[in-house]
Amino acid sequence: MTEKASLLTEKLNRYAFKVDHRANKIQIKSAVEAMFGVTVLAVNTAVVAGKAKSRYTKAGFVSGRAPKYKKAIITIKDGETIDFYSTI
Repeated sequence: MTEKASLLTEKLNRYAFKVDHRANKIQIKSAVEAMFGVTVLAVNTAVVAGKAKSRYTKAGFVSGRAPKYKKAIITIKDGETIDFYSTI
């Protein structure tokens, strides 16, 4: 949960999820509706590119890449909420 995602939740009733990169908007919508019992109005997706990572170790300079992932921003109906902490 990032600061930007929490602002979206508070002001615009939107929630951010990290989803499978093969999932499309229809599959994401049906999964969220089934899991949380809310009405989804819109689904926006974005593929976040992985950052280049490098570090210096005893073995020398090691460089690599963080994996890319797909992010979904879900807009739900006014008056409905998703409680992530109810199952803890």
